[in-house]
Amino acid sequence: MDGPQDVNASAAKQWSKAEVYVTAKATNDRITKKEPLTFLPLEQPDEHTPTIILDRDKTFQTLVGIGGALTDASAETFYKLPAKQQQEILTAFFDKAQGIGFTLCRTNIHSCDFSSSSYTYAEVPGDSSLQHFSIAPDLRYKIPFIKAAFAKAGAEFKLFASPWSPPAWMKTNNNMLQGGNLRPEYSPTWADYFVRFVQEFEKAGVPIWGLTVQNEPMAVQTWESCIFTAAEERDFVKYHLGPALERAGLSRLKLMIWDHNRGIMYQRAKVVYDDPVASKYVWGAGFHWYVGDHFDNVRLVHDAYPDKEL
Repeated sequence: MDGPQDVNASAAKQWSKAEVYVTAKATNDRITKKEPLTFLPLEQPDEHTPTIILDRDKTFQTLVGIGGALTDASAETFYKLPAKQQQEILTAFFDKAQGIGFTLCRTNIHSCDFSSSSYTYAEVPGDSSLQHFSIAPDLRYKIPFIKAAFAKAGAEFKLFASPWSPPAWMKTNNNMLQGGNLRPEYSPTWADYFVRFVQEFEKAGVPIWGLTVQNEPMAVQTWESCIFTAAEERDFVKYHLGPALERAGLSRLKLMIWDHNRGIMYQRAKVVYDDPVASKYVWGAGFHWYVGDHFDNVRLVHDAYPDKEL
């Protein structure tokens, strides 16, 4: 790509260079560094010139990080590979100098749709005190995989976690799959479950940066899923999850609501954020990029609640 050539040298020095890396099929390019490109000022670009228009007088939110999902499926697949390929993968995804340098990833709290089977950390029905809580199912693959990612990525790496469903015995349908709702009497136990998850993962060497309340809280799926209305999510955060994290000294965690599509994102955020008690526990709203456009809803949330993150 050739940039415009009609700019004097002194003006060009004021603009930044862009580093270029290429990965292309049927070539030897794998995150291969190419010649840098320079952003040059151009008073009036023509329609054929690749152009990025920058308004330096208007800034938006800071980018926290870019990454992917560290699920059971990715962990199990990773450990089926030879050691050499494992290191190649870690370098490609998490190394800042030789790879793309992921800095923010998500993992699942017990099983999700990217797990070989359904499992929880509290398999004894009615165990409200979580006496039998155990992260043993994650010790073989997922936790070692996440720790390897941390080791390669460095101290800036952040991990947040989401549940796809509470244990079946906490739900109205007695099933981790097919939606259902959290039984109100188990709301305190479910909040304590989040706390125990964070504590046990951190004891195992996996620091947690943030949490979402529920993955896709309005979707009934054939895999792990659970329905939370906006009011239910607000009240769970307000009366149970927020206070439980606070009591445990975990207020540093970035708690996110919604974690679903953009269609009703503004309405969902409004219900929680307009409640000052619930809102004080919430760092921001998570949203997914698939199903429809509705991009304006992201801006609506930002403009209405500029102190909350997206």
